[in-house]
Amino acid sequence: MKPLLSYIYPITKTIESKYSGTLEVTWYNGKKHLNSKNANYSYGSLQRILKFGLEKVEFSKINSILILGMGGGSVIKTLRNHFNYTNSIEAVEIDPVIIDIAKSEFGIVENDHLKIHCADAFHFVETNTKVFDLIIIDLYIDLLVPDQFLSTAFWDYILKTKSSKGSLLFNASVKESHITNVESLINYLKTKVYKVDVYKKVNNTNTVVITNSL
Repeated sequence: MKPLLSYIYPITKTIESKYSGTLEVTWYNGKKHLNSKNANYSYGSLQRILKFGLEKVEFSKINSILILGMGGGSVIKTLRNHFNYTNSIEAVEIDPVIIDIAKSEFGIVENDHLKIHCADAFHFVETNTKVFDLIIIDLYIDLLVPDQFLSTAFWDYILKTKSSKGSLLFNASVKESHITNVESLINYLKTKVYKVDVYKKVNNTNTVVITNSL
């Protein structure tokens, strides 16, 4: 009934989170979305932004994927359903409330090809010993990418976590105040002999940064 009613008016349930504040699970036009106060976290504009970036990735070379910032898991469904990716995915999400929402509302559960870590992304890549062919960095609190995820220290760990021929997909900040930091990060990545492609105002909002080995 909710999917049908949502074509007439949105149906929203709110959930409180220590990390993300008030979260909303909303049925709208027959689809369920996960939103924070000001931003879409999963299954809306964010899914379209990440899909745009994933279309630039050569999946024939991808055998393992790390997602930093799982949210409700829309990128996992995009990888499985739109790109027919069936290999290993590991996802990191700091917020246990969001992990529970991903499971109960969107059916994102661990299995032989999906491992979910409830952990801080910085600490995860700092201590991680595996390498991945594609790393998706989608780390937001509402509209903000926390400063530590724009630091060269964090990205040095990211680069060590990426396989030698792997790719990075970074969903960058929408905040005007972060433009300088994002541009500095892009310039830093270019010094690491990577091909860096920058797509601004994807879906009229975010900057998407994709790196590939030369």
